[in-house]
Amino acid sequence: MMSWNDFLGPLIYLNDETSYTLQLGLQQFRQAQDTAWGPLMAASVLIALPVILLYFFVQKRFVKGITFGGVKG
Repeated sequence: MMSWNDFLGPLIYLNDETSYTLQLGLQQFRQAQDTAWGPLMAASVLIALPVILLYFFVQKRFVKGITFGGVKG
């Protein structure tokens, strides 16, 4: 989560706009659109949707791994 939500690091180290992270891309989009909230929220959903879908597809294995690691003996 620390690297997923990192904003300042890539902002400092990346010079080329084509290699920006998703967070920096949303910030660029916000500045270019003068905070048009509808398109910004649509872009945010499109960015978050693959992670949410991935969680739902692997939820069974995720929960199984947590319970297997948490059971003692």
